[in-house]
Amino acid sequence: MNAKFFVKAHYLPTILACTILAGCASSPDNAVNHSSSRQSPVFFDSVKAPQFSSTPYVRFEHEAWTQDAVIYQINTRQFSKEGTFNAVQQQLPRLKELGVEILWFMPIHPIGEMHRKGKLGSPYAVKDYFTVNPEFGTEEDFKALVQAAHAQGFKVILDWVANHTAWDNVVREAHPDWYSKNDEGQLHSTPWFDWDDIVELDYSQPDLRQYMTEAMLYWVREYDVDGYRADAAGFVPLDFWETATAELRKIKPVFMLAEWENRDLHAFAFDASYSWTWWDVMHDIAQGKKDVSALFGYYAWDVKYYPENAYRMLYVTNHDKNSWDGTEFEIFGDAVEAVTVLSFVSKGIPLIYNGQEAGNAKRLAFFERDPIHWQTHPHEKLLKALIDLKKKQPALWNGHFGGVVQQVKNTLPNQVLSFYRQVEGSKVLVVVNLSAQAVKVGFSSSSFAGRYETFGSGKKVELNVGDEFDMKAWEYRVFYQ
Repeated sequence: MNAKFFVKAHYLPTILACTILAGCASSPDNAVNHSSSRQSPVFFDSVKAPQFSSTPYVRFEHEAWTQDAVIYQINTRQFSKEGTFNAVQQQLPRLKELGVEILWFMPIHPIGEMHRKGKLGSPYAVKDYFTVNPEFGTEEDFKALVQAAHAQGFKVILDWVANHTAWDNVVREAHPDWYSKNDEGQLHSTPWFDWDDIVELDYSQPDLRQYMTEAMLYWVREYDVDGYRADAAGFVPLDFWETATAELRKIKPVFMLAEWENRDLHAFAFDASYSWTWWDVMHDIAQGKKDVSALFGYYAWDVKYYPENAYRMLYVTNHDKNSWDGTEFEIFGDAVEAVTVLSFVSKGIPLIYNGQEAGNAKRLAFFERDPIHWQTHPHEKLLKALIDLKKKQPALWNGHFGGVVQQVKNTLPNQVLSFYRQVEGSKVLVVVNLSAQAVKVGFSSSSFAGRYETFGSGKKVELNVGDEFDMKAWEYRVFYQ
């Protein structure tokens, strides 16, 4: 039923009564005036009431420095031959030249020895949240690294492992009640995963929540870190993260990244979350298991389900994919450059994993020393150019600072992905052949047309409706104005 008709019908008896009472002693003109005045205010005023107004889903403001930021993940153990904080500090000028802003350090804490995996163990099996792994250096070394990073304009976030600890974490003996128990009353690892080097925590315990929050506050207060990447964030109650983030923000603005894929994380606790769905679909397309249409669901949900100012992290590789599934070259093959470009020009916050710029062509060991082989590689030039494009084109900025992904329909929708992003004064048009075959593709959308500069060459072009492109397998073209 039409809403206006329903409301008018609902109030009809009242209106008639008022007309009878007022109209008996009035002239027809007065009656008309009364009728006119009665029809306008009640319904339209009611829809302006607070309970019918929209409210922002995200209840905090992203810091301005995040608007065009790129995240760079550092695996301290493998980042250099030395595997130390001091060695990372020496490479800060190179990272500055690359153009990244947010340095995410994998866990820096001491690693448990009980049930340890490999010789050195997993950095995600934390033995003590209040100190640093001596493998990497001293607390003073890390503090100097953070200070040097800040001096060069970086922000530093720490990987925080809240779901579990090492079996021999310093609090286990004093607080066994902080740990989850199985049906037999025994401590246990997170079920269904090969995580037998860790033991799961129980967040129904208020004292545990306070301890973990105080530990997070410690690194912000004492070392001036700028936020956290929350490991397995969805395995920890969301209300814990919301409370902890509120406490952190009392000290300073922080950037929070959740290793999880869920809209609710963005309401208050986290600036950014993972886009596992995007990576999985891109992987299947590169492997020939799916075609471009498999991406439509992701982009549709990104527009309709996720809030506009959610940052969804896009990446080609990281420590999970690199250590378990191989390198980006093995996973994406000839599609790797096209996937890299899409991770920067799609709506989301991009991630670079250390070594990606060097074309790291080996699987990094996870539980042993296995330093990255640094070398000059074309990927470094590509990444620099993409970061530069992102900074110069506000349409590509993160969250609500940038434009949404708008589909440009083409003649080969199962092979070629085409879209644009636009904000006032900036428009970027993207066309990518996500197939292993050369194609000729045409465009019928008026949003395709215009004068652009070409990414990579700077060549100026005029694009018109009906134009066709001959594109090689996995070729990408990016235009901007």
